[in-house]
Amino acid sequence: MRAILVGVKTKDKKEKEFKNSLLELEGLVEAAEGKTLGKLYQIREYPDPATYIGKGKVKQLKELAEGINADTIVFDAELSPVQISNIEKITEVDVLDRTDLILQIFSKRAKTKQAKLQVELAMLEHELPRVYGQKGKALSRIGGGMKTKGAGEKLGEIKVRTIKNRIAKIKKELENIKKQRYQQRKWRNKDINILKVALVGYTNVGKSTLLKRLTKRDTYISDQLFATLDTKTSFINFPDIGKKAVITDTVGFVKNMPKEIMDAFMATLEELEDTDLILHVVDISDENWQEKVESVEKILKKIKVDDKPQVLVFNKIDKLIPSEDFLEDSDISLLTGNKETVVVSTKKGWNIDKLYNILKKYSL
Repeated sequence: MRAILVGVKTKDKKEKEFKNSLLELEGLVEAAEGKTLGKLYQIREYPDPATYIGKGKVKQLKELAEGINADTIVFDAELSPVQISNIEKITEVDVLDRTDLILQIFSKRAKTKQAKLQVELAMLEHELPRVYGQKGKALSRIGGGMKTKGAGEKLGEIKVRTIKNRIAKIKKELENIKKQRYQQRKWRNKDINILKVALVGYTNVGKSTLLKRLTKRDTYISDQLFATLDTKTSFINFPDIGKKAVITDTVGFVKNMPKEIMDAFMATLEELEDTDLILHVVDISDENWQEKVESVEKILKKIKVDDKPQVLVFNKIDKLIPSEDFLEDSDISLLTGNKETVVVSTKKGWNIDKLYNILKKYSL
């Protein structure tokens, strides 16, 4: 993918929010194994209903794409089927919106059967309204441009019905997986000696590395957005108190997580309902960490687990200080209200013992 990024600052967006979102979009392109060649910004009160950025700006976009040999245009927004069709017609270049891009990444990263089904469901849910919007195009192709009903309409209906049938089948399979996981959780809930812990956080904050540090279990680790999608569970034993903790990693969040993805992964996130403790992992080296903490908190509130006991784990402190001797978390605590906090470096192993003792305390 050789991409041009397109961002529109509307009146409801703050300047900082606008810039951070575009920066994240560039990271998403990289995660999709693409390269950003250029960017086009626009300030307007409202998006254009036909082309999002206006016909004149789309023509400028076409010239830019031709000049730098870009093969994809990525919008930092949710586009309608009509907008995508109109922009592609003028630019003659593939157009993706933010949700398309995230779904591409998810489809490449899913490994387990459950994750693959969840991603396919999200993609089909996202595609369905676009198929409805494409019926007219299919009709004109088959009907020779005549505004008639018949074969074109039937083709569209067949495609819609096929997608709906597949969606129903996937939902049934996911429901069966959900029942199996429920039985597993039910078994764990019977054991009073098990502390159930969930790792949550924005994407690429180091949850997988933390899981590996705490449990000494090998897991795939990469410095990319959405490096892992599959839910992973492992144990920590506390032999001196006869207890143990089962720790479950969850899919990383992102601001304005597409509804299709949230809906598809809801079954996985529902595991948080039975959690005794949430470890909210934060990248303290990210200057926008507070904004991202708020994004995660909104999702936790949406799935009604925001009242669970929570520890904020500030990771990647090694990017800010030269050695473990400089570790100090009191200043951060002032910024997080009354929540318990711990500052760690999963890469260097700093303060992992302190977090281990926090988990042991909650196990008692």
